[in-house]
Amino acid sequence: MTTSLYIDGEWAQAPATAIPTHDPATEEVIEQVGSADSAAVDAAVAAARSALSDPAWAGLLPAQRAALLFRLADLITEHHEELAALETRDQGQPIGISRMVSAGGAAEHFRYYAGWVTKIQGSVNPVSFPSTLHYTRKEPVGVTALITPWNFPLMILAWKLAPALATGNTVVIKPSEVTPLTSIRLVRLCEEAGFPRGVVNLVTGGGDVGAMLSEHMGVDHLSYTGSTAVGKLIATASAASNLKRLTLELGGKAPSIICADADVDAAVAGNISGSMLNSGQVCAAYTRFYVHSSRHDEFVEKMAAGIAGLPVGSGSEESTVVGPLVSAKHLEHVERLVASGSEQGAQLVTGGGRVDRRGYFFEPTLFTGVRDEMSIMTEEVFGPVHAVTSFDDADGLGGVIAAANNTPYGLAASVWTNDIATSQRLADGIKAGAVFVNMPPVPDAAAPWGGYKQSGWGREMGPQAIDAYTETKAVWLHYGG
Repeated sequence: MTTSLYIDGEWAQAPATAIPTHDPATEEVIEQVGSADSAAVDAAVAAARSALSDPAWAGLLPAQRAALLFRLADLITEHHEELAALETRDQGQPIGISRMVSAGGAAEHFRYYAGWVTKIQGSVNPVSFPSTLHYTRKEPVGVTALITPWNFPLMILAWKLAPALATGNTVVIKPSEVTPLTSIRLVRLCEEAGFPRGVVNLVTGGGDVGAMLSEHMGVDHLSYTGSTAVGKLIATASAASNLKRLTLELGGKAPSIICADADVDAAVAGNISGSMLNSGQVCAAYTRFYVHSSRHDEFVEKMAAGIAGLPVGSGSEESTVVGPLVSAKHLEHVERLVASGSEQGAQLVTGGGRVDRRGYFFEPTLFTGVRDEMSIMTEEVFGPVHAVTSFDDADGLGGVIAAANNTPYGLAASVWTNDIATSQRLADGIKAGAVFVNMPPVPDAAAPWGGYKQSGWGREMGPQAIDAYTETKAVWLHYGG
């Protein structure tokens, strides 16, 4: 069993039952990763609490803390190929994505937030009291728990860990039990970079470990990326315990609107990129396609041909565009929803089943003739599945805006048009945290990320993450008179 607990600067094996992690392309077990018990979780939180006020961490000058983050970014770059290969083996994503998005994106986030450390400022405010100075300062929230998902385990951990450390917090990391290996490796790099004892802690395990952190009275803030159902459980647990601060990046069901004046070839290429990245296992993946009736047939024909021709294979093969789904359980979930599409009357244009080979592979799939109430239009598939319907703009786009917003989610959306006024009308009307015009859903460290409605609370990345991981303290100084 791999060593999978890192508490107060020491590595140890988790005491509880081992959980196997599989290579999705071969179904073979890579490692057995242990599950922390309540004593281990308590110890990790206590270590983080102690380190929070330890001069070895709390006494660092901003430039010294920034240097640690820059050092970690350099180590990620130094181990770029190793991390990418490990991410591909554990998660299944094509190696090109692991290199560019996962390993490359992780290093980018640490460099971006390292630059922020020396620029976190308060303000002096003109209060209406005589002889009084009022100013604010940004302080760490405290002990923050970082619970990460299985789809982009390395990159998403980086976009939480980097701002958490940049702002002076201490952390307890809980990666998904399905894909924990790059998180464990990143923590080893944190150790090599020289972060003081107790600043970074790691506990592995399943939902029970996440629940312990959600309920823990010693955790001041929790950042979670994953399903809306689990996000609601975390919110309930927080309310019932110490009302800890929460940052929640949850489910999505992103619409993509292809207007009458769109460049259909560009829209097809961009929507394939935006829907098939990591085999569709992306919270912002384009999944509901609203195509103007005058372009519907052309779009469907070209989109179906495009996804059907994508190379499917192991993520370790350089030519692979569509890799496996992450697990047997998730493959069954996608298969169930695709079957519901046919059962509920949608027309299957291409794909629709498992790929006949070892591994958790599913064919790129496209339905047309879908209706808003169908499961493939309402539930998060998180796979290579496309549901296409048509619209007209006789009502001035009000109907397609209403259809795009007819979901409990609001994470991302896409608009394809060559008319600036149309793009702005749609961007203004769609209730989503990010609207991409004529491009795939590409996150960036400098841009805030998060959702409306049941897609979450708060924002990660960008300057907004500094706010997520800090408290604002107001100081009033009366100096006489």
